[in-house]
Amino acid sequence: MTAVITLVCIASTLVWIGFVNRIAYGFSRKLGLLVNRRIVTLHAGRIFSLFATYMNFRVSADKSLFDRLPDQYLIIANHQSLLDIPLLMRYLGGIRLRFVAKAELGTNVPVVSQVLRSDKHCLVSRKGSASSAMRAMDRFAGRVLQNNWIPVLFPEGTRSVDGSLGEFYAAGFRRLQDKLALPVAVIAIDGGWRISSLSHLGRAARGSFYRVKLLGIFPKPTTKDEQVALLQRGKELIGEQLALWRREDEKLPGHS
Repeated sequence: MTAVITLVCIASTLVWIGFVNRIAYGFSRKLGLLVNRRIVTLHAGRIFSLFATYMNFRVSADKSLFDRLPDQYLIIANHQSLLDIPLLMRYLGGIRLRFVAKAELGTNVPVVSQVLRSDKHCLVSRKGSASSAMRAMDRFAGRVLQNNWIPVLFPEGTRSVDGSLGEFYAAGFRRLQDKLALPVAVIAIDGGWRISSLSHLGRAARGSFYRVKLLGIFPKPTTKDEQVALLQRGKELIGEQLALWRREDEKLPGHS
C-alpha cells in the first residue's frame, strides 16, 4: 500500500509541475525557465524525499571533497538509472548542470523531456551518424562555455542493468575536452540499477538505497593521451568505490 501511495504522490507531483511547465512556456520562455529552475532545485529532491518517507529508501551523499571543486568543471559518472539525473541535481545543485543524454529522453517523458529540451541539454541520437553526434556535442560545448554550465557525461553511454561497471567510451569525452578544456570531477553512483525499471519502481525501491560520492577532481587534460589516461583513471576509481561499497554491504547483518 505504501508503494502505491508513494507512486501516486510522485505521479501527482510530476503531472502538476508538468502542467505548470507547459502553461508557463505558452506565455514566455523566461517564465518557463523559472519553472525549470524550481523543478531542478526543489522537485528533483522531492522525489527522493517521498521515497524516504513512505518506502524507507535511503540516499547517502558524500560531499567531503566539495570544497575542492573549481567554479566550472566536467563531470564523469557511471550510469545506472534514469533517476541518476535528479540524483546528481540534488547532490550538486541542478541550476548549472547540463547532461549529455540520449535523444529519446527529449520526448514523451513527463517533465524530464521539457526540461532537457528547454534548458538546452545535449540530446544525442543513437540512430544518427557519428558525425551528427559530434556536431551536437560541439554545439553543446559552445553553450556550456557561453553560460558557465557544468556538463555531465556518462561515458558508458547506457545504463547498467545489474550495477556492474561497463566500458567507458572515449569519443564523447575527448570531443568535449577538445572544446572545453575543463577540470574533471569523477563521481560514483550505486543503487540506481535496482530501480531502473519504472514498471517495477514501487516494489524495487522499498528498503533500497542510492549512494553517490565525489571521488576526485583532476586538472584539465591537455593532450589526447592525457584525456584517455584520465578517463581510464576515472573508471578505475569508480570501480574501486563500487567494490568497496559492496564489501561493506557484505558485512551488514542479514546480508545474503
